[in-house]
Parts: sequence; C-alpha cells; structure tokens
Amino acid sequence: MAFITLDQQKLKDNYHYLNKLFREEGIQWAVVSKLLCGNRLYLEEVINLGIHQLCDSRVSNLRAIKKMSPEIETIYIKPPPMRSIPEIVRYADISFNTGLSTIQALSAEAEKQGKVHQVIIMVEMGELREGVMRDDLIEFYEKVFRLPHINVVGIGTNLSCLYGVLPNHDKLIQLSLYKQLIEAKFNRKIPYVSGGSSVSIPLIFEKILPRGINHFRVGETLFLGTDVYHDTVIEGMHNNVLRLYAEIIELIEKPTVPMGEIGTNVEGHSFSFDSETSGKTACRAILDIGLLDVESNHLFPADPQIKFAGSSSDMIVIDLGENEKNYKTGDLVEFKMDYMGALRIMNSRYIGKQVR
Repeated sequence: MAFITLDQQKLKDNYHYLNKLFREEGIQWAVVSKLLCGNRLYLEEVINLGIHQLCDSRVSNLRAIKKMSPEIETIYIKPPPMRSIPEIVRYADISFNTGLSTIQALSAEAEKQGKVHQVIIMVEMGELREGVMRDDLIEFYEKVFRLPHINVVGIGTNLSCLYGVLPNHDKLIQLSLYKQLIEAKFNRKIPYVSGGSSVSIPLIFEKILPRGINHFRVGETLFLGTDVYHDTVIEGMHNNVLRLYAEIIELIEKPTVPMGEIGTNVEGHSFSFDSETSGKTACRAILDIGLLDVESNHLFPADPQIKFAGSSSDMIVIDLGENEKNYKTGDLVEFKMDYMGALRIMNSRYIGKQVR
C-alpha cells in the first residue's frame, strides 16, 4: 500500500515560524485543517501544537475535532447548508455566512440548543465566490444584529481560491474600513477582520498589510511552506512536511511507443508519439497508486530523473530511463505534492497515513 507521512518536527517548525510572525504583527490566526480530511492521527498532531482555533469546511471534521479537544474554538468556513444547521450549531463555535435566511435558521437552531451562535459575515471583494455584495452590507448587518441568538464577531473575505484574484493593500484596507463603518453606525464591536489566508502572508513580509487586518486562516502554508502569492517556498519553512511513498509493483524494460491501433484511454485522452522514439526502450515501473488517489500532475518525484509515462485508475507508470539508480520491484518512490495533490491523497482511503 502506498502511504503518506507527516513529519512531526517539520510541522512544529512551520507552526512556530508562523506563530512568531503573527504574534509580532498582533494578528490572531486559526489553522485550516480541511487538508487533513478529518484524519484523527494527523489532527492530533495539529492539536498538540497548542492551537486555539481550527477551521474546516466539513462539519463531520469539526465533530471529530470537538470530540478530541472540546476547548478548541471551531470555525465552519463556508456558507452553511440548511440541512446541516443543527450540526453546525452543535460543533462549530463560529461560522462564515453570506445569506440572511441561513443566519436566521442558525439563530432559531441556537435557541433550541440554548446557545448563542457566532458568525463572521463574508464580503464580496472581487473573487466572486462567497460574499455579501458591498452595496448591501450595511442593510445586511442591520438585519443580522436584530437576531436574538446570533453574535456577529467578524467581517471577512476570501480571495485567490476560485479565480486567483490576489489580495492587495487596497482590497484589505477597504475591508478594514467596512468594519469601522459598521462599528460606528451600529455602536457594535466587531473583534475580527478576517482578511488573511495563506495567500495574504507575503503582504506581511512586504509591510503592506493594513493594520486593521487582525485575523488569518492558514492551511497550505503551514503544511507545505508555500508562498501562495508567488508560488514559491517561504525561506525558513519546510515544503516536505507531507511526503508520499508509492511502491514499485512491476519494473520491466519495454518499448517507449505502444504497439497497435491507438484509441482513447480511461480518461478519454488520445496520444501521439514522436517517430524518433520508435524502436527505443526504457525501464518502466508501475506504482501502486492511480487516478483513484491523485493525478500525476500534482506529484513531484524526489528523484528528478523520474518521468511520468501515464496513469490509469489504480496505477501510475513512470519512466526510469536506463535505471541508473538500480530501482527494483518492491522499492519505494518518494514524492512531494502540491496542495491539491495532498488533499486528494489525504481523501483517499487507499493510502496509508503515518507520522514520523
């Protein structure tokens, strides 16, 4: 079985790097755990870091977190589905919201459960995913403030995830100003301006993050050390907290060009081959991992000489050339992953999960 490993020490190093960065800026931050797909082994490692807030977009994962560590403040980070309202009120201390009818339902359910549910109102700042339109924001807050079992604890926005709209000083200063406007108009204190995710961290380095932004939600940079804004690795952070290992289940020298009439493969793709490679051979290895688990474009071999030859539902084929490193059947091949690769791997029940 292929497996993924989490390096305890490197995770701690990345956490302490970020914690120091945010502490020096007076910013509170929450770990986004959705990458871990509710895996208890890995969640325990994150909880043991000493975090105070955990964000997730699956209520089942928040349920698991609350059972493991009831004192951690949990945040549901997408607009709640109506059919999940009872569980969200039960397991999420805070939820991100954009719809009045949804917040009304949260208030009614919170009354049933004898609670006051906390919400952060998300504002549309150009990414065109979730968010209340800015022209409607004052009226929206006015109606939400009237709800008896709702406590508005923040204003926030999401950028970069759908269309890649990047955060900048102007967008985030606007968000800060909306917070000030709402506080002044309604004489209400709004603690959080949650304008930061992993993609916003470089604005701290460049000293252009508005002072009003006081809350970040970070997942990718913690686990992968990524400067998401520039698609690089942050100096001083580890990009191999998570590593994937797949076993070679066949290794044979074979032709580099298929033989026979070529149609389409399982993904519906067709292929053409350079006539110059006809008659040549290479050592081809089959790995015990496939499209059921991850697409190969999200994987990066630790050995730079390895090339991907193709994938099917449960196998990936790699080209080892002349096999100068003498790989053999049973050997493990190591990969780094990008964010979507790690997410797919973590979500696969066919991949083992280990801590080292």
